[in-house]
Amino acid sequence: MTAPATTELPVVVIGAGPAGLAATAHLIDQGIEPLVLEAGPTAGAAVREWAHVRLFSTWGEVIDPAAEKLLAPTGWMRPDPATYPSGGDWAESYLQPLADVLGDRVRTGTRVTGVSRTGRDRIVDADREQQPFVVHVVHADGREERVFARAVIDASGTWSTPSPAGGSGLSALGEKAAADRITYRVPDLKDPAVRVRYTGKRTAVIGSGASAFTALAYLADLAKSGDDSGTKGVWILRRGISGSTFGGGEGDQLPARGALGLAAKAAVDEGHADAVTDFRTEAIEREDDGRLVLVGEDGRRLDPVDEVIALTGFRPDLSFLDELRLGLDERLQAPVELAPLIDPNQHSCGTVYPHGHRELSHPEQGVYLVGMKSYGRAPTFLAMTGYEQVRSIAAAIAGDLDAADRVELTLPETGVCGGAGLFDNPDSADADSGGCCAPAPQLVPLDAPTTVGTTAEQDPVGGCCSS
Repeated sequence: MTAPATTELPVVVIGAGPAGLAATAHLIDQGIEPLVLEAGPTAGAAVREWAHVRLFSTWGEVIDPAAEKLLAPTGWMRPDPATYPSGGDWAESYLQPLADVLGDRVRTGTRVTGVSRTGRDRIVDADREQQPFVVHVVHADGREERVFARAVIDASGTWSTPSPAGGSGLSALGEKAAADRITYRVPDLKDPAVRVRYTGKRTAVIGSGASAFTALAYLADLAKSGDDSGTKGVWILRRGISGSTFGGGEGDQLPARGALGLAAKAAVDEGHADAVTDFRTEAIEREDDGRLVLVGEDGRRLDPVDEVIALTGFRPDLSFLDELRLGLDERLQAPVELAPLIDPNQHSCGTVYPHGHRELSHPEQGVYLVGMKSYGRAPTFLAMTGYEQVRSIAAAIAGDLDAADRVELTLPETGVCGGAGLFDNPDSADADSGGCCAPAPQLVPLDAPTTVGTTAEQDPVGGCCSS
């Protein structure tokens, strides 16, 4: 089969999540025909898997303007912009209606297995940029197909590839064998079947980001519910506790994001979780009674736990892009021009200025990684950042470089100064905390802020990232 002329082809968008659907709306706004390929059975499939988690961005910050323009003629009612949606709200009240408007442009149950240039593997130079992209897909029924495209926007996110519990970036010894006691997602403790798994149990929470804060707050709520006083969290951090560990607090311009860190702090202060610092998991061993023992790289062995919640971040799946010439940073696996702007050793998400097609381009012209996937292994991605990315890219594909280069977004500050990734620098932990490095596992006492009592009464919120 001969590929059609490139100008006659659609732009293929991989993923029908927030960034992918926003990209589709912006392409339509530019007069470009899109085709969305979604592996899941519905739009927003990944978001639906954390339906129980509340975002710390408001509705006003997670609705894309071009998408709203498509929705308005349908009678769609815009949610109150000052309220906070859950993942389920976001999927049902925004993503699904948007996918319905897009109609046949969105194909669900269609997994992308490979992307290349037609007739050219990654080695071949000759006439490469004149060839359209070819996208190999597998449908839910096993049928294979290839789709041709003038450009490819990969908005498939990172949800399907969580990072392991092991401190070296690899699975800890015994981690896979203990899979029945480990989850890599924030559990839905309102689900009775899930709730019983953690009630009265000792649960290790590994991680130091928004998801870990959420899990700690959920476990604290479970401990206070009266179901069973034996519910206990063990918070495992790979570095010490400093002034920035719990986020920006009242200094965060996203108030719910700041409140989330304070809720996690309250969980420790109130004794519902013990904090173990400077612990990098090397092995997970199973006791005769089925409980798990975490062993650190320094030889420390923690008391047994019943469950482990590993929330150490996500990483991009680049396997189906292997035939493309991508320019990725060797550390973050993000585009090389973007990586210095989002390096967690230097930046929080509020210090990253808006960026677009130039920072997201690759040696392979016409391919873009957007949304959470564009950040590679860097954490804390805001949906509004993704919307600005795809607006710029759609304008660039349409040839309107003035619009593509224009910055149309101001990000809220986090209230955290400096980077979040300096766990190997002892000064970063000691500067404002007096030092929380523990030679052996112990409870780390923390001073409760005056607002914690109020914050703890709110529903825990989290999940600023788009998938």
